[in-house]
Amino acid sequence: MRDSEANKHFLFSKYLDSFFQDAAELAQFTVAVFREGIKPPYHFREILNQCYEVGLKTFILVGVTAFILGLVLVMQSRPTLVAFGAGSYLPAMSAVSIVREIGPLVTALICAGKIGSGISAELGSMKVTEQIDAMEVSGTNPFKYLVVTRIAATTLMLPILTVYAVSIALSGAFIGSNMSDDVNIIFFLDRIAETLHFRDIIPSFTKTFFFGFAIGLVGCTKGYNSKKGTEGVGNAANASVVVSMLAVIVIDLVVTRVTSMLGYL
Repeated sequence: MRDSEANKHFLFSKYLDSFFQDAAELAQFTVAVFREGIKPPYHFREILNQCYEVGLKTFILVGVTAFILGLVLVMQSRPTLVAFGAGSYLPAMSAVSIVREIGPLVTALICAGKIGSGISAELGSMKVTEQIDAMEVSGTNPFKYLVVTRIAATTLMLPILTVYAVSIALSGAFIGSNMSDDVNIIFFLDRIAETLHFRDIIPSFTKTFFFGFAIGLVGCTKGYNSKKGTEGVGNAANASVVVSMLAVIVIDLVVTRVTSMLGYL
């Protein structure tokens, strides 16, 4: 019995140490990113290249997911609204749900899975094959060239991907509305315009910058610090997905609470 309690205490201490270790790594990386990011030289060409890798190569996945999301949202919500005689509120309900919460959050979670794991695996492979050490020997700052550029790309591209996803999701919502009712596109857009305000758009758009920064930061931290060869690369990619998704959800909670206190919601 005592051995079992001792094992539980040991495992709890181990997980607690791992948590604080990860938090310390993220904090150190955050400070280093801002310190290196403001100093020249600025690798704009590499940032554009990473924007292409992060953004354009994710457009199809984000677009398909957003379209199905908007379609399913309307199909699931319509019977309930119609039962209460509120079927005409379907465009407004879908627009507010997609713009405020579903669009930014789902886009960030998709990017955390695809982009975060990709960045972590790429940097981890470069770490274990000593390519990062070779860059240091050649006089290149690997942290600035590899890490800062990728975090800048994710921070810039996630808001763009979110706007794209919201537009596609609203298109899916319109098609979903027309599958059961003959909804005019003018009526649909008018209802959306009457319902949405800047207080709905600004908080949801602002938090996407934090989502992008968190995804890039976690992916780069896990990949850049990966160890134990190819096994470490796999572990880093897996940990990157889990931690970045958790970070996105926590940031979403904090931003929602702050904007609610400021009167935006």
